[in-house]
Amino acid sequence: MAARADRPAVGERAAALRAAQAALAAEHAAVYGYGVVGGRIGDDRLAEAREGYAAHRARRDDLARTVRDLGGRPTSAAPAYALPFAVPDAPAAVRLAAELENRVAAVYADLVRASAGSLRRQAAGALREAAVRAVRWRGGGVAFPGLTERAAPASPSAAPSGGSDGV
Repeated sequence: MAARADRPAVGERAAALRAAQAALAAEHAAVYGYGVVGGRIGDDRLAEAREGYAAHRARRDDLARTVRDLGGRPTSAAPAYALPFAVPDAPAAVRLAAELENRVAAVYADLVRASAGSLRRQAAGALREAAVRAVRWRGGGVAFPGLTERAAPASPSAAPSGGSDGV
């Protein structure tokens, strides 16, 4: 019997679950990071930071449901995350927000590749939203949002303070 488009085979389901867990971990890190952004950003961009924070909280909650629907136990947020650089002021907060969006876009690109049907459509939508927010923060775009990290030399990633992988 052929598998339905929204019900992947066991191997495909496992790949989708791994990618969804990675996206969930990235959203946990983004929510944390936007807390830092909100504390340092200037008043002129505070509303934008709040919108980003709310968007990542909503995506995080959606992904937790998706992980459960795929038969997994949603990964928990770390108590704290190491930032990729110091954020002492508003310009650094803007750079951090752009970096958070780039990293989230990368894991959503992986989820697009690993999923099918409605999950793939949701991941593509999340990738697009992260790319648009990154452009707004950065002031310019990239050719392939979510794939820039694969073309550039590796850089240290923000990791939870406890030593686990993070975004």
